[in-house]
Amino acid sequence: MTDDDNDGSELARRSRENQKRLTAELKHRYDFIVCGAGASGSVVARRLAENPDAQVLLVEAGGSDEAETVLDPALWPANLGSERDWGFQAQPNPHLNGRALSMSMGKGLGGGSSINVMVWARGHRADWDFFASETGDAGWGYDNVLDIYRRIENWRGAPDARFRGSAGPVWVQPASDPSPLTHAMLDAARELGIPTFDHPNGEMMEGAGGAAITDMLVRDGRRHSLYRAYVHPWLDRPNLTVLTGTTVRRVLFEGRRATGVEILREDHILTVGVRAEVVLCLGAIQTPKVLMHSGIGDSADLVRHGLPVVQHLPGVGRNLQDHVSFGCLWEYVAPVAPRNSGSEATLYWKSRPALNSPDLLFCQVEFPVPSERTAARGVPAHGWTMFAGLAQPASRGRLRLRSSDPLAPLAIDANMMADPADMRTATACVELCRSLGNVAAFRPLVRGEALPGNLKGDALEDFIRDAAVTYWHQSCTAKMGRDSMSVVDGSLKVYGVDALRVADASIMPRVTTGNTQAPCAIIGERAAQMIRQVHG
Repeated sequence: MTDDDNDGSELARRSRENQKRLTAELKHRYDFIVCGAGASGSVVARRLAENPDAQVLLVEAGGSDEAETVLDPALWPANLGSERDWGFQAQPNPHLNGRALSMSMGKGLGGGSSINVMVWARGHRADWDFFASETGDAGWGYDNVLDIYRRIENWRGAPDARFRGSAGPVWVQPASDPSPLTHAMLDAARELGIPTFDHPNGEMMEGAGGAAITDMLVRDGRRHSLYRAYVHPWLDRPNLTVLTGTTVRRVLFEGRRATGVEILREDHILTVGVRAEVVLCLGAIQTPKVLMHSGIGDSADLVRHGLPVVQHLPGVGRNLQDHVSFGCLWEYVAPVAPRNSGSEATLYWKSRPALNSPDLLFCQVEFPVPSERTAARGVPAHGWTMFAGLAQPASRGRLRLRSSDPLAPLAIDANMMADPADMRTATACVELCRSLGNVAAFRPLVRGEALPGNLKGDALEDFIRDAAVTYWHQSCTAKMGRDSMSVVDGSLKVYGVDALRVADASIMPRVTTGNTQAPCAIIGERAAQMIRQVHG
C-alpha cells in the first residue's frame, strides 16, 4: 500500500466518522442550506464551506455514490431506471406520434454527474454571451466564464494555456485510448469538410463548431463526478454536514424572507432554519416543484391547488428545454468492444451556414441506441449509433402541479418537436448523420447503415418522431433574466423574496450548446462567489 493509499484510507475514515456525528446531531439552524448535491449543489456547498466560520447543510434526496455502476465509467447505463434515477416521465406527446418519453435525472450524491456519460462540454461562446445580455451582467459572459473554467480544471491533455487550466479540482481528460471507431469519426468529419480539433473545449466552441475526441470526467479509470471533485475531499470538515436520504418538501418563509426548509427524513417531517440563505440546486424538475409548493409560481395555479401565494412568478415551471436526439445506426463488419464510457467522439455543426453558432450536437455511441419504436424497425446485434440532435431547440415545454402534496409528481409537458422549425433542423441533422456514417472512413469497420436508410419526406419525418429521445439535459424552468417570465435575476436571487437563490440548470435562459454538466459547475461557482460577496 502506497502513502497515497494510506492518506486516502485515513481521509475516508475521518470523513465517515465526522459525517456520522454531524448528521446524528443536526443543528436547528445553519448559515446556509444547499438543497441538492448534484453538479451545481456540490460546487456551491464546497465553496461556501471553505469559510470555516460558515455552517453549511447539504441536503440530498438520494444516497451514496459508492457503487460500481457509478464509479465504473462503462456501467453508466445500469443507473438509468435504478434507485439513482428520479425516473421522471413526460406526458404523451402528439408531436412524437403520441410517445411518452422517460426523462432520467440523477438522484444521489453527485446527481446527474454520478449517472451521466461523464462528458465535459463547456457550451459555446454565444451561449454565455446570451446569458450576459439577458441578465445585463457581464459576469455571465464568455470571457469571464472562460477564466472560471481555467481556474477549476485540472486538464490532463495536451497543454493549452489559452483555454485550459491545470490546478483546479475538476479532473478532465480526453477519452483514453479511444476506439478505432472514434478515429474513423474524426476522419469522416474531415472528409465532409468539418474541422477537427485537439480538444472540444477551446477554439472549437468559439466558431462554427467541429469534431474532437470527447473530454471526460474520469480519473485513474474511475468516474470523477463533481461531487467527487468538490465535496468528497471536504467531508471531514466540521462545518459541512451532508444529509442523504432526505427530501426537501418546501422552503419556509416569514413574510417574504426564507427562514429555512421543511424536509422529509426517515418518514419524519422536520424543519431546519437558516441564518443567511437557502440555495435550491435540485435540477430543472425538482427546483420549480419546490418553488411552487413553497408558494412561488403562477398565482392562479397555486390557488387552484390550495397553496398560499408568497410571490407571483408565472415563469416558474415554464420555458422547459432539453436536447432531443435521433439515433441513426450502423452495423459493424465485426464486433468492436466499447471503450471508456462507450462515447468518445463529439461533433458540433450548423444546419444552415447563416447561423452564428452550431445548432446540431453529435455524440458517437459505440453500441446500438434505438428508441422503443425504432427498435422494432430492426437493430443489428453489433453496431454503433450516431446519437445526434438539436443543440438549440425552438420548442418549449412546461411543468404543472397535479396536487398540493409535495411528494406528488409534476405533470411534465416536454413538448419536444412542437415548433415546426425543429423538424426542419432535425431533418438536416439526420441527413448529416447519414452523410458522416456512410463515407469511406467507416468502410473498414461498417457493413452498412441499419437506420434510418434513405427515407424522404413524410417517411423521414415519421422516423424522426419515432426516434426522438432526450439527452437528459432538462433545463431553463426557472430562468434568469429581466422579463416578466424570469424567476431569478443575474445574481440568481428569486424575484420578490429574500434569502433564496436558485443555482442549477433551471436558471439557464436557453439550454447551452452541448452537455450541461460543465455549465452547471459554472453556475455553482458563480452562485457561491456572489453569495460570499454578500455574506463575507
